[in-house]
Amino acid sequence: MTFSRVLVLAPHTDDGEFGCGGTIARLVSQGAEVAYVALSTAEESIPTGMDPETTLREVREATHSLGIPEDHLFVHRFPVRKFPEVRQEILQIFIDLARDYAPDCVFLPSTSDTHQDHQVVAHEGFRAFKRTTMFGYEVPWNNLTFTTNAFFFLEPHHVASKIEAVQCYISQLGRSYVDEGFIRALARTRGVQIGAEYAEAFEAIRWVMPDQGQRR
Repeated sequence: MTFSRVLVLAPHTDDGEFGCGGTIARLVSQGAEVAYVALSTAEESIPTGMDPETTLREVREATHSLGIPEDHLFVHRFPVRKFPEVRQEILQIFIDLARDYAPDCVFLPSTSDTHQDHQVVAHEGFRAFKRTTMFGYEVPWNNLTFTTNAFFFLEPHHVASKIEAVQCYISQLGRSYVDEGFIRALARTRGVQIGAEYAEAFEAIRWVMPDQGQRR
């Protein structure tokens, strides 16, 4: 099964690149149309002294490096760690996307992610896209548990693209998860699980088989 119109939901800039950057690179190379939505630029988490617009520039560079067109990047400015207070606004954004973009596959945080912002995106994303195939991506430092019941094979150049995209976030380079060795090791671990060199694993939240008579 292939996907033609893919939507990536990122609570904060860089979540999508880390959670499914290799798969984005693979899907783009296969001709899929990919849109990326970041709900927050996490200005409050930018190191002291950095321009508040830093992560906005970084997400543009990172998504461009993965092959996502500029007009398919949508960035909102909800305050980090405050998503539970604006969950209805976030749900409406998703409902509008379901109607106007009509993706056949959505990537979003897993249902076991413990970060409050990620939980809102996972729950409201499910409500808005419940008729659509959905995969929950892993964020190991946030996941209490993680169900690895869906995998995307990755070639070495897909992993390299993911590393390049994540490392566009100069503001986050002090964080351990940005480390190239960690990113490559996680892709290798997931690959070993399915007898491949590299892979990304996902929680299959909903799988919808295509049907010409399907109503959205």
